[in-house]
Amino acid sequence: MAATEWITASETALLSPNSASGPLLQLTGKLLTDSLRAGSTDSFLKSALADICTELAVQWAAVIRRVPGPAWEVYSEHGQAGGVRPSVLWEDAVDRETAGVLRSDQGRVFAAFPLTRETPGGQLLATAGRHADRELADGGILLARTLSLCLTLTDHEQRSKRQLDRLRSTLEIASRLSQAEDAAPLLELIAQEATRLLHCDRSSIFLWNRERNEVEARPALGIRGASLRLPAGEGIVGETLRTGRAILVDDAYDDPRFNQDVDRKSGYRTRSLICVPLRAADGKVIGAFQGINRHGGQPFTAEDEECLTLLGMQAAVALRNLQERDLLHRSHRQLAERATKGIMIVGESAAMAALRDTIRRLASTDLPVLVLGESGTGKEVVAQSLHYEGSRAGCPFVAVNCAALTESLLESELFGHERGAFTDAREMRQGKFELADGGTLFLDEIGDMSPGGQAKLLRVLEQKVITRVGGSQQIPVDVRIVAATNANLSEAVRSKKFREDLYYRLGVVSLDLPPLRERPEDILLLAEFFLKKFATQARRPPLQLSQEARRRLQAHPWPGNVRELRNLMERLAFLCARERVEAEDLAFMLSPDSDSGQLPGLDLGLEEATRTFQRDYIRRVIRHAGGNVTDAAETLHLHRSNLYRKMKQLDMTEAGGTE
Repeated sequence: MAATEWITASETALLSPNSASGPLLQLTGKLLTDSLRAGSTDSFLKSALADICTELAVQWAAVIRRVPGPAWEVYSEHGQAGGVRPSVLWEDAVDRETAGVLRSDQGRVFAAFPLTRETPGGQLLATAGRHADRELADGGILLARTLSLCLTLTDHEQRSKRQLDRLRSTLEIASRLSQAEDAAPLLELIAQEATRLLHCDRSSIFLWNRERNEVEARPALGIRGASLRLPAGEGIVGETLRTGRAILVDDAYDDPRFNQDVDRKSGYRTRSLICVPLRAADGKVIGAFQGINRHGGQPFTAEDEECLTLLGMQAAVALRNLQERDLLHRSHRQLAERATKGIMIVGESAAMAALRDTIRRLASTDLPVLVLGESGTGKEVVAQSLHYEGSRAGCPFVAVNCAALTESLLESELFGHERGAFTDAREMRQGKFELADGGTLFLDEIGDMSPGGQAKLLRVLEQKVITRVGGSQQIPVDVRIVAATNANLSEAVRSKKFREDLYYRLGVVSLDLPPLRERPEDILLLAEFFLKKFATQARRPPLQLSQEARRRLQAHPWPGNVRELRNLMERLAFLCARERVEAEDLAFMLSPDSDSGQLPGLDLGLEEATRTFQRDYIRRVIRHAGGNVTDAAETLHLHRSNLYRKMKQLDMTEAGGTE
């Protein structure tokens, strides 16, 4: 078998130090390697031109390019040129695309070697020295080709690094959008990133106020701690807003569109600038993004335009999100304030003073609260006070009437359902627990909840997760529970109608609201409070109560409690023809027929007397509503189905009739 001959690079004849072409070829390899490792084009050229001077035995080497004038600009150089600039040689070399060597009368030798047309930064490799032979031309041509390739590689590498840096900055800004609470610092951050990525002096975001036809700079250029407002139709910014196109200007003072007033006020000199439109999600122009004075006297490029446009998109998204969030916060605060103002526990009795003190202490906790009391005593007002006076006031308060829901609807209402979970489930729907997440869920008439509903509710209270009907995903919820009932839950537990474990879970703290007849000192306070409130709604001066009307109000037993008093004052505010409420104004409203003022006989037990009164009161309200049960239920602040259920419980024959 024949032997294999192995040869290293140093043993190659062409690369051997003893070869005439060896050092030249080794330098080309070194230049290619250095170009890939260089931190910048400038640092690479400083090293490369020094090596080229040594290899070609010249005193000066430079990369030059032609600029308008005509003139020549030195991009980078090494050594001394001697003050002579053979521009004719350089012009001919570029036009002919051919290397040229010129021997001057003073014995100086100038050479020009064209770079490839795609070479970034230069057109010629120019040299000056005292040596002139064939090796200078051959070596110069080879090194010029190598240098063109190196500069292209270096530029490509730098572009890739800049693009990566810009993408990284864009992602970082995007990650901060959800955390930003205020537009000003976020816009300053975006402007600072634009300044860094574009290698320019300053960047500003101009927001367009169409109503005032002006723009505001954020941040303002050269005006610390203040805002800069300009007419929207002037300058480069105005042109960008009008046309919706990006504008790149190499010499600002030569461009007639440039407004020099800002420079005069700030003392700053603008040379080059770039301005791109800011667009909302619908494509509408909402402002402009501007960068000023690129470093090194370099003009802004299409790459800079792309970068600034990308950052501008982030700024537009940030503004939209912050504006929507601010609008939601303002709306929520207004609703919360409005709700808080409308929720007052009125009364100076000892029972009401103790209740307010208990609510203040409970509001700061997340303890479940069970509110007990007769119908109309203000159980929902207490629940709302617990919510709006506590740390959950900024989150939803959601109320559910358990008595108005059948067992088949209860689970969907409380926990939600997935699309297709049952026949009418045409789309996914969140339940009350999800809607109240972070806030308070008020379960009214909890004593009327079905046994199956009680079991499902207990499971959620213990595990703090829900599962939508037709779904399998467990959804964690953070909800405070306030329940209320006018039923005797203790008796319901003993009779196995209400789960004992759910009773103790709900009743960690119980509040028993006294009926209005047990706190007569609060009747007139409540009457005047409601009368003033409803007079304002009726757009009339406040009504006054005569002494006889006051005595009549205090003498009434108020079986409907605060709700009955509230409804009476509402009717008076809208229907009373005088500015003063007299006793006769109350006579019909409190006793519309002769038998309605009669109380049950004293020979009845409390439960039967209560049932008798409730039957009479419901019949009275239905008659007042002209026989319309729906209107009667609204007057009683009950759901229609709940009123029918109550009438059946009271064995009222009207419950089986038509609505």
